Amino acid sequence: MKKIILLTIGFISFGLGAIGAVIPVLPTTPFLLLSAWAFTQSSERFNLWLRGTKLYDYYVGDYEKDRAVPRNKKWRILLSTYTIMLISMFIVPLKAVRIFIALCGLIFGLFLFFKIPDRK
Repeated sequence: MKKIILLTIGFISFGLGAIGAVIPVLPTTPFLLLSAWAFTQSSERFNLWLRGTKLYDYYVGDYEKDRAVPRNKKWRILLSTYTIMLISMFIVPLKAVRIFIALCGLIFGLFLFFKIPDRK
């Protein structure tokens, strides 16, 4: 039963991550990491399949291999994230939510550039 639940979590999170790659409202990387965890716990076959997908390699592969991300990829990630956050800030009517979104964006940018090393 545990294996079936973990496989279900893995496939649902992979599906959400794939949707997030096309529709930037959903965060792709966390869903792919959840898929990797679920598949690691439940099925070596699906774990290998996931790690062999282009989607996983693009969003997680650099960090998994080197524990670093190329600076140009960081800028692309930041640009797409900030674009969605900016759109959200214009749509949301509550000032407190706008401030929260801005703070999350600031923290994300600082984390991305100062905690995750650049790949050399």
